[in-house]
Amino acid sequence: MKLIDILTNKPTKVWEDKGYILPKFDIQVVRDKTFSEPTWIHFGAGNIFRAFPAALLQKILETGAYDRGVVVAAGYDYEVIDKAYRPYDNLNLLVTLGADGSMTKRVIASVTESLKADYQFEGDWVRLKNIFQNPSLQMVSFSITEKGYVVPSGDLDRGLTPEAPLGKVTVLLHKRFEAGKYPITLQSMDNCSRNGDVVKNAVYSYAKAWIEAGLVSGGFLEYLSDEKVVSFPWSMIDKITPYPDAAVQKLLEADGFADAQIVRTIKGSNTSAFINAEETEYMVLEDNYPAGRPPLELGGVIFTDREKVAQIEKMKVCTCLNPLHTALAIFGCLLGYDRICDEMRDEDLVELITKMAYNEAMPVVVDPGIIRPEDFLEAVIKKRLPNPFMPDAPQRIATDTSQKLPIRFGETIKAYVERGMDVKALALIPLTLAAYARYLRGVDDAGEPFTPSPDPKLEELSSIVSELKLTSAPQDMSRLHQLFSRCDIFGLDLYEVGLGDKIEAMTSEFYSGTGAVRETLRKYLRAL
Repeated sequence: MKLIDILTNKPTKVWEDKGYILPKFDIQVVRDKTFSEPTWIHFGAGNIFRAFPAALLQKILETGAYDRGVVVAAGYDYEVIDKAYRPYDNLNLLVTLGADGSMTKRVIASVTESLKADYQFEGDWVRLKNIFQNPSLQMVSFSITEKGYVVPSGDLDRGLTPEAPLGKVTVLLHKRFEAGKYPITLQSMDNCSRNGDVVKNAVYSYAKAWIEAGLVSGGFLEYLSDEKVVSFPWSMIDKITPYPDAAVQKLLEADGFADAQIVRTIKGSNTSAFINAEETEYMVLEDNYPAGRPPLELGGVIFTDREKVAQIEKMKVCTCLNPLHTALAIFGCLLGYDRICDEMRDEDLVELITKMAYNEAMPVVVDPGIIRPEDFLEAVIKKRLPNPFMPDAPQRIATDTSQKLPIRFGETIKAYVERGMDVKALALIPLTLAAYARYLRGVDDAGEPFTPSPDPKLEELSSIVSELKLTSAPQDMSRLHQLFSRCDIFGLDLYEVGLGDKIEAMTSEFYSGTGAVRETLRKYLRAL
């Protein structure tokens, strides 16, 4: 059973007898239509894209109400295209893991092309320019993680050959501007606060630099700034999508599925022809599309206004899921866990995230009226995180933690300050930030070294705690001021809001010897 056979021999009965759900539309017709009149291109070829946006579009195609697929482009890890897309002619297998132990296996065929977004791949770059110059294009979406939106200062000096993903997209937008100033939407699907503005700011940075250098006309920025022509809507997307798991791989191989190999690329992506993901999913989008859009509501997408998106996004990213995930990631690495679901059998960790969410974060949440925060949070704690069939790891969640802390915890602290609430009453959020300073040391609670997850600022931040020892003897913690005063890491200066000294003291307790992480965690939980 090979994915490529679905396009050739069409062995329908063999697949269906094994419980696989095959596409219920003419794949070639959709591919031909999309090639000539593309409407949607997505940057970010990772697991979340295939498990959610691509799978969502599949549902729509199967209704017969739409006839265009999605083109995917990788702007960073091009090896994913070579290992997880092209060998299977852009088909993939989505394995949905239910909390009740059920497993749904669905072949996804909504991706019609996979491209490498870089100038060195001349054929792909020409195709990308053609897509952006086509009036039919309606939406450019992104799932490139928080760090993908960063504009390196040196990149602005590279002219019209930038290296960063949003720089390349801006080059392509300029091609669209030159072709006819056609309307377009740039839709972030990443967990960034006000993510539409994050995209806009990055694009504007490149456009302004090029105008100042005389490389493009001022009309380009006018085009980008016209909200009736180019829009940057906000969004909230939520679906837990771990790395491809070896246990799922074995189950597929037992079925006779021949494309279950798991690959780790040179740049660190874990990928395969299959993706495993949870069943729960939410996508809420600001309905602002000057060029029109695919009928995503047919796949369950909620369209609303910017204010509602902001409320839902903040509810999820700052309170009901992401902070809990990050707390479990930090403490999980320190306490020797390698599965989130196993952490959810640890009474201390369950108490930590439950009290952090309900007692410290929930008081500043605004109910968006579309999804109740209490319902969302209850599902996270009681159903989603404990799902024993979801092979997610704290090590995966801990990736790029420095990019996540300003939103996942900083925004809640800001809300306390802005509302005049007693920020010093916070205990578990500060405790988690103190645990991060212990995590950076790369030594677990048993005193054994571990490798912190990849993070663009890991080396820099780890150097701050490099001289701290695991000892009950007093030691100088003043160097931690370099860490906890950084607004780029925490969203604000923790000393200025009155939490810095408190977190320093907590950090000192975490460093007081082996077993100190568990002991300190329990101490503060008992105090509540």
